[in-house]
Amino acid sequence: MTEPLVRVQNLVREYTLPREKLFQPPGKVHALNDVSFTIEAGRSLGIVGESGSGKSTLARLVMALDTPTSGSVTMLGRDLHRLPREELRKARRDFQMVFQDPYGSLDPRQTIERIVTEPLAAQGGLTRADMRKQAEDVLDSVGLRRNDLGKYPHEFSGGQRQRIAIARALITRPRLIVADEPVSALDVSVQAQVLNLMQDLQTEFGITYMLISHDLAVVHHLCHDVAVLWQGRIVEQGPPQRLFTDAQHEYTRTLVAAVPNPEPPSVPAEPLAARTVEP
Repeated sequence: MTEPLVRVQNLVREYTLPREKLFQPPGKVHALNDVSFTIEAGRSLGIVGESGSGKSTLARLVMALDTPTSGSVTMLGRDLHRLPREELRKARRDFQMVFQDPYGSLDPRQTIERIVTEPLAAQGGLTRADMRKQAEDVLDSVGLRRNDLGKYPHEFSGGQRQRIAIARALITRPRLIVADEPVSALDVSVQAQVLNLMQDLQTEFGITYMLISHDLAVVHHLCHDVAVLWQGRIVEQGPPQRLFTDAQHEYTRTLVAAVPNPEPPSVPAEPLAARTVEP
């Protein structure tokens, strides 16, 4: 048995609320409660659930951007939350993140070259010329031009900005990309372009995604497995074909039922003779 790419075990994250009264203990919010799953290399996992279910908290913990109350996140056999800071910085080459907002996740004061090469600069060991060459190559991979490196984020559309964010995540050739609602802020037509790009990159570079989304169609497009998160717990997990056609948990069935039907049943027009016209 080979070690999975990611192993999440009994993950708990509690947040302490402000104290309402002087002599009462502060309350707590259980954002995640005993969450466990694995991600095999080459088998992308979708995490679905409504707003407030704990999806983004889970993404931050897997990325080691937040510290769990208890539990562990192991990647390639390394417990990320127990690694010394320098070792964690080096380990980040293997996992990168694409954030939800293509406008807020790119520094407007930096050129695209600085933004895309930031993960390489954090790793160290490369000259500026080497980093620029890799940035040019990765822009080619996401369908942008090499001379875009000298521009600034405000010169690009939302879809192009998300391509830049994907390029930044891709430049270290990571094993895992955590994508937190990567297309929710984009127009529907642009969503399809970005999703197709992510699928092509998955095929070309062997990337494994952990895709956070509330959109079941997006997850179905990219992921081999789906975990349904509800009130900080995983209530159901399996391949999308089964979950979306034969869901066992009531919450999963509710999510599936909430997906809009693109072709609603037509309503017969009322016969002209039956209409009444007010004088």
